[in-house]
Amino acid sequence: MALETSLESPAPVRQVANAIAGWVDRLGAVWVEGQVAQVSRRPGMNTVFLTLRDAVADISVPVTCSRTLFDGLNPPLVEGASVVVHAKPSYYANRGTLSLYARDIRMVGLGELLARLERRRQLLAAEGLFAAELKRALPFLPGTVGLVTAPNSAAERDVLENARRRWPAVRFEVAYAAMQGPRSAAEVIEAVERLDRNADVEVIVVARGGGSVEDLLPFSDEALVRAVAKVRTPVVSAIGHEPDQPLLDLVADVRASTPTDAAKLVVPDVAEEARNVVHARQRIRAALTGWLAREQAGLDALRSRPALADPRTLLDARLEEVHRLRDRARRTLGHALDRAADDVGHQRARARALSPLATLQRGYAVLQDADGHVITSVAGVAAKQKISVRVADGRIHATTTRTEQLEETDGREED
Repeated sequence: MALETSLESPAPVRQVANAIAGWVDRLGAVWVEGQVAQVSRRPGMNTVFLTLRDAVADISVPVTCSRTLFDGLNPPLVEGASVVVHAKPSYYANRGTLSLYARDIRMVGLGELLARLERRRQLLAAEGLFAAELKRALPFLPGTVGLVTAPNSAAERDVLENARRRWPAVRFEVAYAAMQGPRSAAEVIEAVERLDRNADVEVIVVARGGGSVEDLLPFSDEALVRAVAKVRTPVVSAIGHEPDQPLLDLVADVRASTPTDAAKLVVPDVAEEARNVVHARQRIRAALTGWLAREQAGLDALRSRPALADPRTLLDARLEEVHRLRDRARRTLGHALDRAADDVGHQRARARALSPLATLQRGYAVLQDADGHVITSVAGVAAKQKISVRVADGRIHATTTRTEQLEETDGREED
């Protein structure tokens, strides 16, 4: 029922809010179509908060649903999906806000298309086509860059101009293909395979400007995804803008947010590389200069040592030592020779003292018979026997006249 109000009898705010809450409550559950603008899942809560936006008017309304309902959606609900929600409206009078409690969520239109793409993504990911270990590194400076794009397109100009601005000597092999429409996927596949067969092409860029989900649908084609996964040449995907992410982005070796970004990825900046070369030369020169300075300091330290400053110092010291040793050896040898000479003199004196010749020199003589036998007794000498007398300086030949036997007295001979 309508409120009875007048200038004199206005209704308070709470009454109006409660009336609105009653009217909304009597509306019952309704089917609402919109686009999911925001999804919020708070840890520890069994409620998921969504924001449902009208596709035409700038109107949005908060939606809550149970975590069980949200987790049961396949494919998972993502922001941007178009859905039809069966929900019970409620008006929170204290805050003056309208909200919907969702009992069922169905994807329709673009949302249904996104759901099919999500299922396709899950199947291809399960096969390992998007695995990180399959990604190949881009060459630092490719000899030839392959470009797949539409003829006379803004994407072609962006890639060519930015790449040549960064590295003027870069070469391109452009393969044109329809980048939109039913023939797009097949033509892109044929262009990618043709560039892959070209041995000069070291990297392939697939570039297209932005567009709607329907416009970019060919770049999520399963045949195209599998064809890109098979080529041997690294592939850069530059489809649409940053928010766009067709399946080609997932299978490509590198994803570029825009065609301009792709040009920056495939070739280096010649000015930056020149600066890097200058900096590298400076670092090398500084490192080499420091190394030479350290080695020179070490050499100077070695040369400052007395042995290396004047090597003759060691030689002089050793020469003096040799002279001392030589003098010592001479003295030692002289002493040894002197002692040996003394020993020889002593031994010679002893030998002389023991020599029969020395005895003869003292006046003694040795008698020998004609046969040369020494005569030691008169008993063996007869009268008129020829004998020889050996004295110190010669021999005397004589004949005996007689012999005389001496008598011994106390063991000694008498004169």
